[in-house]
Amino acid sequence: MMAGDIVGDVAGDVAAAPRRPGAHAVHLCIDMQRLFAEPTPWHTPAMADVLPNILRIAEAKPGRSLFARFIVADSAQTAPGCWQPYYLKWSTLTLEQMDPQLHELVAPLAAHAAPDRVFDKAGYSIFANAGFADWLTDNAIDTLVFTGVETDICVLASLFDALDRGFHAIVVTDAVTSSAPASHEAVMTHLLPRMPEQVALMDTATLLALWTD
Repeated sequence: MMAGDIVGDVAGDVAAAPRRPGAHAVHLCIDMQRLFAEPTPWHTPAMADVLPNILRIAEAKPGRSLFARFIVADSAQTAPGCWQPYYLKWSTLTLEQMDPQLHELVAPLAAHAAPDRVFDKAGYSIFANAGFADWLTDNAIDTLVFTGVETDICVLASLFDALDRGFHAIVVTDAVTSSAPASHEAVMTHLLPRMPEQVALMDTATLLALWTD
């Protein structure tokens, strides 16, 4: 039996009693960087809509927020495998041409990001950074609360890697977004509800009301 065969009954139960994040939960904010907030070829205008909610979570849980940053390749020629044609297309977003300061978190969140809470990645999933998984293990983390961009790319890739490693996941519905609204909507409306045993969906207000430890 697949997740889609049982989603109707179980999803109703999860909606009635959403998973409560506890002492072993952390907030994982994905790619809220100048690279996507400013008018670059990867500009994601909807970031401005979710930033206030992400900031609310970071402020409510000081020291419990981790930040992932996407780091571009030096050049298309030095990128591995399938990333070479990718960066041939996006050559202005390699370190040969791009201001490296665009890697920085957007200013309101940077104030909440201690250096040991920022983890860099060269691909879609934060779990490609071995130090990130080690940090979670060392701190006995069992639940990740996902916010950031893009819902359908780096958030989703990191989410699936988290599930494969056995982490519980909470996706904050009004704190994730994408430059492709239809794709974002498909993930939030059709994909994630198929996995109610593993992924809880809730808005910022519900999350903060439940996260009382």
